Amino acid sequence: MRRALELAERGLYTTTPNPRVGCVIVRGGQIVSEAWHEFAGELHAEAKALAAAGDKARGATAYVSLEPCSHHGRTPPCADALIHAGVARVVAAMRDPNPLVAGSGLARLAAAGIQTEHGLMEAEARELNIGFVSRMTRGRPWVRMKVAASLDGKTALANGTSQWITDPAARADGHHWRARSCAVLTGVGTVKVDNPRLNVRDVPTVRQPLKVLVDSRLESPESAQLFEGGNVLVFAAGEYPERARRLAARGAQIVVLPNAQGKVELAAMLEELARRGVNELHVESGFRLNGSLLREDCVDELLVYLAPSLIGEGGRGMFDLPEIAELAEQRRLRFVAVDRLAEDVRLIARVVR
Repeated sequence: MRRALELAERGLYTTTPNPRVGCVIVRGGQIVSEAWHEFAGELHAEAKALAAAGDKARGATAYVSLEPCSHHGRTPPCADALIHAGVARVVAAMRDPNPLVAGSGLARLAAAGIQTEHGLMEAEARELNIGFVSRMTRGRPWVRMKVAASLDGKTALANGTSQWITDPAARADGHHWRARSCAVLTGVGTVKVDNPRLNVRDVPTVRQPLKVLVDSRLESPESAQLFEGGNVLVFAAGEYPERARRLAARGAQIVVLPNAQGKVELAAMLEELARRGVNELHVESGFRLNGSLLREDCVDELLVYLAPSLIGEGGRGMFDLPEIAELAEQRRLRFVAVDRLAEDVRLIARVVR
């Protein structure tokens, strides 16, 4: 199963919107074939492993990192393929949270006389597909917010200058996280000040994530770099026909989702992204949008890079959050990992709910 998970991780940057899945087929104590799912629409891990195993799959055990599917999508059900191949046993790390499967894959195998088990290394399997699980169970992506700051928590000078606080190693690492995400989000303020491209550059990738922009009044200049190449989804709070026309001419799609304050309804935005197949949403925005996302409980994980420097008073902070009167009102986090990247420190922390 550990090998199946290692194989599944090879699809880290490519499988969206599908989950990352690996499969290992074992017979007589020996691995006879292995495979992983690479791209949506192509063969699933089980089907590829069975094809490689041939007749050796009969009477074998299939270790798979996610319950075999039982429904017809762009490919036939993997449960049926395992049955037809004559495997004797299927061990799944976890059940598929997709309501179209949700235990029916294992049930179909059991009904065919195949021994089934699930739960082996389940925590690792869920972690690998944390975004897919979130989309299937909560109807929203897993939202990871990236912040680069000085040791005193400043992300920019008072005038907005922020390039560069962290070293190249931290910036390259940030591109790995972009690459694994289905979409990268920023706000209009960041577009105006930093003019980001929001694409993956520092690491090899065969897929660029969807670029998502929160721009309530469609104030972003159509000359902004993130519109190059299209693939941009803009969330606004009003129609603004002329501005919308100019952005649409650059390949942007506009979605209007206003809240009562005339801003974008962020929770509804996450639901819309989930409907579009976004599993993991990577946020790289300014402190105001960061604060809004946190206040509206739209963040699951913080990816923070801290540089060994001090900017001092006047610098912009990480999050625009209201003052609290008591420590009991703190927003609690749980550290998941602390790592050194060259001269910087990377912290991964998850919001405690």
